[in-house]
Amino acid sequence: MTTTLWPTSPRTEELAMGVTAFMEEHVYPAEPVFERQLEAAADRWNELPVMTELKAKAKAAGLWNLFLPKRHFPDALTNLEYAPLCEIMGRSPIGPESFNCSAPDTGNMETLILYGTEEQPPPTLPISAPRSGTTATTTSSTAANGGPRAPWTVAARSRS
Repeated sequence: MTTTLWPTSPRTEELAMGVTAFMEEHVYPAEPVFERQLEAAADRWNELPVMTELKAKAKAAGLWNLFLPKRHFPDALTNLEYAPLCEIMGRSPIGPESFNCSAPDTGNMETLILYGTEEQPPPTLPISAPRSGTTATTTSSTAANGGPRAPWTVAARSRS
């Protein structure tokens, strides 16, 4: 099913078949709907109804958060197992987000897993929610690259 330069595990093959079927049944047909909803949206940064539906279906199909790091979730995939699934999801501009596997959300969720505190919601809440959509960006006139065309981020631990 997958075409890689390395052997794939049976689990990867099974997930690849599931992701491929989901893409064919739900994601590809939703692309024109997504475009229409995006064009008609008052605010393009709000999640569109078709994406909310796709996320709920992917979650129900067990194709949700496939990126979670194995070192924190023993049942998670390794990077070698996850890579072929990314290739399949990336065949559509709306594919990765449908599975909650799009940047920058995946990196932000991994940061919560690694550095989140007890005061913050447990990692399973923001990551399993059908709607995540996170980012933190700023610009600075004090940095050599500081400007609206060169955003940067800073993560800091707080012990408050």
